[in-house]
Amino acid sequence: MKIYLIFFIALLTFSFSNSQSLVEEVSVNDLNIGKRIEIKSNILKENRVLNIYLPQSYETDSSKAYPVIYLLDGSKNEDFIHITGIVQFGSFSWINMIPESIVVGIANTDRKKDFTYPSNNKLDQDEFPTSGESEKFIKFLKQEALPFINEKYRTTQTKTLIGQSLGGLVGTEILLKTPHIFDNYIIVSPSLWWDDESLLEEEIADFDSSKQIYIAVGKEGEVMERTAKKLYKKLDDLKMLESKVYFDFLEDKSHGDALHQAVYNAFELFSNKTGNNNG
Repeated sequence: MKIYLIFFIALLTFSFSNSQSLVEEVSVNDLNIGKRIEIKSNILKENRVLNIYLPQSYETDSSKAYPVIYLLDGSKNEDFIHITGIVQFGSFSWINMIPESIVVGIANTDRKKDFTYPSNNKLDQDEFPTSGESEKFIKFLKQEALPFINEKYRTTQTKTLIGQSLGGLVGTEILLKTPHIFDNYIIVSPSLWWDDESLLEEEIADFDSSKQIYIAVGKEGEVMERTAKKLYKKLDDLKMLESKVYFDFLEDKSHGDALHQAVYNAFELFSNKTGNNNG
């Protein structure tokens, strides 16, 4: 009994001593890296969330306008936070990889619906029962989301789109059918297997300006790797208005972790720091 009493007193003494050594907490505040804006889409007939990152100088230099990076799968629980981190890092003056940019993360409601066009493949239809409305989503981007951002913030004309997986599929659809919407495209691990790879047979619309297009895929199996390379070859062979097309095989990455490295690599290539296209 005496041993237990001694142990209890020692424990209390240790706890009191330890609590005395803690510093005083002065204040606690939420750490915010952007704004969350909900807009009403008449085209999609639903409200959609846009997550916005503004460069540090946005509030201090009212004369400056910024290029905009549009990120699909852009909720805070998807890719918004880590892609925003790359953008912030890449625009530091001592890094100078990309200009200070606004990031617009488009949060999902049903990505299988928004990022796919109608498929004639029965398996696609069975596994993705809500699919097939990318035309509406692209119209939402062009007619609602982009004009809203241009009106609300100080933006330049330069717009970049980032999409991975099904986001890469709809990014490819935008690039092939309405390439003028964006100036730069970062397409990672695109799900070009959709509808028996029919998008790869699509004729590309005329470009109205030169572009930078980056396509990447990890070690993701024969179909994913082959179709991504085929997209690169299709674009590179066209030599459109001296546009630059890059292909990046990330052999140490998978479908789940390719995006972060791919976006960083794309920014490096777009800044012309690392040379020519990769075949």
